[in-house]
Amino acid sequence: MTAEDRFKLFGVYLSRPVYEALDDYVYEEAGVVDLDEYFDETASSVPTGDPGAEATDELVSDLVAEFAALYDEADFEAATAVDPDGFVLTHLAAKPTRVAALRERFEAATTIRETDLRTAHTAILAAFLSADPLER
Repeated sequence: MTAEDRFKLFGVYLSRPVYEALDDYVYEEAGVVDLDEYFDETASSVPTGDPGAEATDELVSDLVAEFAALYDEADFEAATAVDPDGFVLTHLAAKPTRVAALRERFEAATTIRETDLRTAHTAILAAFLSADPLER
């Protein structure tokens, strides 16, 4: 299999409410029952055609395309208020070029906002999923 036949796995840190919104999103898009258990964390890639990987690749594509608007909409203050132990690591799959593009955008957001990746991941995905980063 060539690189074009596989999606790259990468991790994002999310607050619990944003993770749950993402889990619901992937369930609705691809029927993935438990995103936390879906991808093998020890694997570096997933073959194309996998329904969960296809759904998260499309999500990453949308995040890259809409990043500037999502950045403007994102509630970084709420994401900053998340308890440092309140983040969960989850894995997504996407085309390697999309993973690189999204990572660059997250890195830029952390530099501009002078924050960490957990906060940027949570704020941007919360904006995309219309989720509240904090449990209230």
